Amino acid sequence: MNIQYIIIIAVLLFILLIILKATKKDFKVEANKLIDYLGGKDNIINMEVNMSRFKVTLKDVSIVNKDAIQRLGAKGIVEIDNQLKIILGPNAKKLKGYIDDLKK
Repeated sequence: MNIQYIIIIAVLLFILLIILKATKKDFKVEANKLIDYLGGKDNIINMEVNMSRFKVTLKDVSIVNKDAIQRLGAKGIVEIDNQLKIILGPNAKKLKGYIDDLKK
């Protein structure tokens, strides 16, 4: 009788792990989309991160797809001259590191 409960719990945990894995966003895919929405890595001149804010200086701000960036989960976007300040949350620092690696 106890073995049946253990098997049921194990199966439920396995199903839960599958569901969590399926709903977890793949960071590299999301980061690549964001880079595309910013006009590509060649459009990015400089990047800074301050807590949850990602500040990016661009060559041409007019080619940025702000609506798509919002759909990716940005909480807000502020445009000043050729800079965008994007509130991304806790992944902002990780994103900067990923873009730095791509630009090398």
